[in-house]
Amino acid sequence: MQSRRKFIQQTGVLSSGLLLSTSPVLAWAGNNLESKRPALADRKFSSDAVEATIVQLKKQIADPELAWLFENCFPNTLDTTVEFEMIDGKPDTYVITGDIDAMWLRDSTAQVWPYLPLTKGDKKLQELIAGVINRQKKCIILDPYANAFYKDVNKESEWKKDLTVMKPGIHERKWEIDSLCYPIRLAYHYHKTTGDTSVFDTDWVRSIELTLQTFKEQQRKEGNGPYTFQRTTYWATDGVPLSGYGYPVKPVGLICSVFRPSDDATIYPFLIPANYFAVVALKQAAELLNKVVKNTKLALECSTLALEVEKALLQHAIINHQTYGRIFAYEVNGFGSFNLMDDANVPSLLSLPYLGAVKNTDPIYLNTRKYLLSTNNPFFFKGKAAEGIGGPHAGMNMIWPLSVTMRGLTSTNAAEITQCLHSLKSTHGGTGFMHEAFHKDDASNFTRKWFAWANTLFGELVMQTREKQPQILAKNPI
Repeated sequence: MQSRRKFIQQTGVLSSGLLLSTSPVLAWAGNNLESKRPALADRKFSSDAVEATIVQLKKQIADPELAWLFENCFPNTLDTTVEFEMIDGKPDTYVITGDIDAMWLRDSTAQVWPYLPLTKGDKKLQELIAGVINRQKKCIILDPYANAFYKDVNKESEWKKDLTVMKPGIHERKWEIDSLCYPIRLAYHYHKTTGDTSVFDTDWVRSIELTLQTFKEQQRKEGNGPYTFQRTTYWATDGVPLSGYGYPVKPVGLICSVFRPSDDATIYPFLIPANYFAVVALKQAAELLNKVVKNTKLALECSTLALEVEKALLQHAIINHQTYGRIFAYEVNGFGSFNLMDDANVPSLLSLPYLGAVKNTDPIYLNTRKYLLSTNNPFFFKGKAAEGIGGPHAGMNMIWPLSVTMRGLTSTNAAEITQCLHSLKSTHGGTGFMHEAFHKDDASNFTRKWFAWANTLFGELVMQTREKQPQILAKNPI
């Protein structure tokens, strides 16, 4: 997120470009594992189901520090980032990312995602997530090309001078495919979990129409489409070349994403993990449109586009690597050029099974995974503190807890999952929370001390471990 740039500038940067946390390292070892949650009266939202889960799961975690981290991190989204209210008789939930007072379509979905299984026993929690869906619809209708929004439409964006079409209520207007996929993912699984159909109103249908229109425009079959973006900045990853359209692509059926889920500009605009995510989302939208909304025409359009993108991925997403064999590229341009790497932000190549795009037993995915978790991936870092994937956004040698968590979530190997949990437990820098990124050799050098997505996702890993490999949580120390 570009606002992270300003956060770094305001907080202080090392000469290497790494953010040095100015917060004192808190005592946490031994018996001093005091809760880092806000006082009950200061919490934004309280869920009986979430609280009961914390109590229950802590009893199943033998490692006291890991249990403490789970108690701090899992409810962090509810404790600190949500604003819930009823508007015109409908639930509405505004979700900030943490230290940035804006709502990202991506982050807001990811932040509440692990709470979905708990909605069956908690009507208030169900309403909260329905409110997120309702708020996301409003955002998409305002501008399907924007990635982040304000609740207060009169709030002035710090990026108001960006050379793009900024409207009131928009925090940032970086076009990212995943911004339109995440709301579908949330709505689809919300319905699967709760059976509630109240969120699928005319506004939801309109948001799907705009999603479909935007995806088709960004296939660029008839010119570059209406979206351009330029910014006056010295951060190269915030600049979009060639009049704000990005480097050229050959129209092959894939969808252009001018930015990655890291909010960094793509090199080749056909971002492969985001296109895989689009296929999943379009199929989910089609199912909802057929079964719930009964709009078979729009459902067919979604299914048709999903099949087209899926076919194009088979033709253009896979390359032959001299060491790893057939693997997924990170970005391509349709002319034969490709970029090999991965970024910690989701959708990533590592996260494809988590998103339901491929199975974690798929041979090409397994080859890709070996590549991604090796030093042949330019953004895989291994040091004294831990190993994991980072990305250009936070700079070299900076590992993102998101990638370590995602490695655990996409693994079936008990030793690997244990390693991920150990790494996460060992790199919170004494704060009791996950961060955006930390230095591979020193976890006390980290970016963003309040990053709710990383916290909640860590909680999801612990919950999944309890469900699938509970013997891991019985270890002390982990």
